[in-house]
Amino acid sequence: MALTMFFLLVMSMTSHPKFANSQDVIANFSSGQPSGQYAFVSWTPKSLAELIKGNSSGETVNITGHLFLPPGAGKAPAVVLMHGSGGIYPAMLDFWPKRFNAEGIAVIAIDSFGPRGVQSTASDQSKVPFAADLADAFTALKIMATHPLINSQRIAIMGFSRGGATTWRSGIERIIASQNIPQGIRFAAHVPMYSGGCVGSLRIAAKPGVFTKAPMLWVHGDADDYCPAETCQDYSTLISKAGTPVEFVLIKGAHHKFDYDETKHYDLPTAQKTLKDCPIETDIETMKIFDRFTGKQLSGKDYENTLKKSCQATGASTEGNHEAREQAAQAVTAFFKKTLFK
Repeated sequence: MALTMFFLLVMSMTSHPKFANSQDVIANFSSGQPSGQYAFVSWTPKSLAELIKGNSSGETVNITGHLFLPPGAGKAPAVVLMHGSGGIYPAMLDFWPKRFNAEGIAVIAIDSFGPRGVQSTASDQSKVPFAADLADAFTALKIMATHPLINSQRIAIMGFSRGGATTWRSGIERIIASQNIPQGIRFAAHVPMYSGGCVGSLRIAAKPGVFTKAPMLWVHGDADDYCPAETCQDYSTLISKAGTPVEFVLIKGAHHKFDYDETKHYDLPTAQKTLKDCPIETDIETMKIFDRFTGKQLSGKDYENTLKKSCQATGASTEGNHEAREQAAQAVTAFFKKTLFK
C-alpha cells in the first residue's frame, strides 16, 4: 500500500506542468531552473577514507534531486533532505517541502538509492556505502549554491535515520575540506532526525575542532527502538561540549520514522541496527578505530570480534505519528528561522 502511494505521488508530481522534465541532467542551477526533478553527477566512494581521498577512478553515477522552490522573488535559504535506509518516501516529496516552502525555504530532496538500483538497505546496509550518501549531500550543496534564487550561505541539511548520520557527518571539518567546495560554501545548519550512527562504525570521536560551529538541531522520539534516543542524546552532548551549538528535541511516544504518512506500526525483524553500548568510534584525523570506553585501538580480528559481540543486532520497528510530526515540524521551522534568516 505504502509503495503504491509513493509511486502515485511521484507520478502526479513529475507530470504536473510546473515540474521540469525528469530526464534533465544538470551541472548546475545557474539557469534558474524551476521546481522539478533533476539528475546530477555524483559518485560512490566505498568508505570515508576514499571519500576524503577523492574520486581517483573517475566513475560517476547520476543522482536524482527533487527541487521545490518557494513563491516570491529574491534569494531564499534552502535545505537538502537526505533519506534513510528505506529510500525516498512521500513525506520528503510532500509534507516537508510544503512546510518549508510556506516558510520561504527552498528544498531539494535527494534520492541516493533509486539511481543506484537499490530500494532499501534496511536489511543490508552494504548495498550502498554510507560515504556515498555524503558524496551526494555535498554535490547537492554545490549545485544548490549555484541557483540564482538560493542564498548560497544559507543552505541547511536535514536527514532521516541513515540520512541523519549523513547530516551530522557533513559538519565534520576534515570531510568538508576534502570536498572542493567553492567560495567557502558549507552547510549553515544541520538537523539529524531520529538519526542513526550515534554509536557504531559511523561514529566519529567528538573532539574540539572536529565539527564546525554550524548549529545542530537533533529531533528524536523516546519510543525509538531502531536508533535509541539516548545514544544520540549522549553523542550530541559530546559534540556540544566540543564547541558546536546543539539543541535536542525529544518527542514523547514517537517511534522511528514518526514523520511517515501512515500511522500503522511496522515490525522489521531483519532490519540491521547497532546495539546502544557498541564501543566503536573513529578518530577522523588518524582514521584509526578505537574502543571509546577503554581507549584501545581496534583493528583486524579485534575489530571484527567487537562488531559481532557488542554491536550487531537485528529487529526494529517504525510507526508514523502525525502529532509527533507536527511537533517536529514546529521545532525545525523555529530553528531555521533562527539560523537561516539572519
